Formats: sequence, structure tokens, C-alpha cells
Amino acid sequence: MQMKRDAVLLGCRRGFTLIETLVTVAILAVVAVMATPSFVAWHVRDQVDARARALFSTLSYARSEAVNRGARVTLCRVDAARHCLPAGQACRSGLADWSCGWAVLVERGGSSTVLRAHAELAAVSIAGTQTNLTFTPPAGQLIGSFRSFDIAPHFVSRATQGQSWQRCIRIAAGGRPRISDGACGAAS
Repeated sequence: MQMKRDAVLLGCRRGFTLIETLVTVAILAVVAVMATPSFVAWHVRDQVDARARALFSTLSYARSEAVNRGARVTLCRVDAARHCLPAGQACRSGLADWSCGWAVLVERGGSSTVLRAHAELAAVSIAGTQTNLTFTPPAGQLIGSFRSFDIAPHFVSRATQGQSWQRCIRIAAGGRPRISDGACGAAS
């Protein structure tokens, strides 16, 4: 009886065999391969949400600065040097949308000062108007008509296609932005 007990204890102290270790590693590899697309899709959705919230807060900020400063405030697409890009001009990534980045500028005495800027993020596509957005005092109204932006993954895969991966920002003529899930059909 003592010999069986010692053999059992000795077997427990030996550790794992090579085959058991390889089987465990193989199972972990299969689980990792199956989980990777979900993790990548989650990361893309997070980037789309973050970029949509950043654009939404920038639009709200530009409107409030026009009211607070009593001056025209412009939101424009920018290049790496924070200069406004002309309508339709592509940025260094070759894209002609708002993924180039944008800046809020206040106009005073014939010159513009950058108040806030956001860098380029080519992984997220922001389609919408190619012209600058100008908010005017005293109520922060937007010059022009209603505007909208579609925010979505730039590289759509099978895992990241469909309305649930897109966000829409609409701006009324009064200058107030509104964000919603899904595409809004912004004109490029």
C-alpha cells in the first residue's frame, strides 16, 4: 500500500510530459487564432467610435468658441503642418476625406490662430463635405446648409461591414451636431 502511495506522489511531482505540453500549446494556439479576428474587429470599432466622438466634440467646441469669442471660427481639414487643405485636395496618405486630421481656427484681424487640432488617422474614413465649416457669432450658426459626416473603418473586412460599424454626425444650420449609429449618406 505504501509503495502505491509513493508511486502516486512521485507521479504528481514529475510535472507534465512533452505530449501534454504540446497538446496544451496547440489548444492555446487554436484559441488565439480564433480570438484574433474578434480582437481586431473590437479595436476597429473602438477607433471608429473614438474618432466620431472626437469630431463631434470638435464641432461643438468650434460652435461654442464662435459664440464665446464673438468671432468667426473655422473647422478645416489639415495637412501635417496644420495648414488648411483646399477642397478636394488629398492629404499625404492619398485620401481626400477628413481622416487627414482637422483644426479649429479663430479669425481675428485678418489672421487665423489654431485653437485645437487632431492628427491624421488613416484607419478610419470620414466622408462628408470637402469644404471648410465656418461658425459665426452671435449664435454659432453654420454658414451654408445642413452637413453630415459618415465615419467608418477605412478597410472594411467581413467582420467589420454593415451599419453597426458606422457612425453618422449631422450638423443643422444652427450649428448643433448630432451623432447616431449607422451611416447617414454624407456626400463626398
